[in-house]
Amino acid sequence: MVLPAEGHLLRIFIGEQDRHEGMPLWEWILRQAKQFGLAGATVLRGIAGFGAHSRIHTARLERLSVDLPIIIEIVDTIERIEAFLPIVDSAITEGLATIERVHIRFYRAGNRAPADA
Repeated sequence: MVLPAEGHLLRIFIGEQDRHEGMPLWEWILRQAKQFGLAGATVLRGIAGFGAHSRIHTARLERLSVDLPIIIEIVDTIERIEAFLPIVDSAITEGLATIERVHIRFYRAGNRAPADA
């Protein structure tokens, strides 16, 4: 796949405990993005954060949260991201999604064989 120099980043903020179809929501979104054929996705686990409810979730031992923030980042063209959003929109009951322009410097697969789970 070749990506243009000007792409877009979809960033989805959810909680670690969010679930959909019997699996963690982040995993479900990741699998949907792969199945949809998006260029790639990364899931990040935050060490602290708060959202619409203003409750602070943190990984500090004295206030250990079991619902840390999760961020899913997906880069592709705006057309593909906009087409993908309706798939995940109904699965996200609490969270935030943002889209921003990005300048893609390179997108390389290398020579390694993919190691899919």
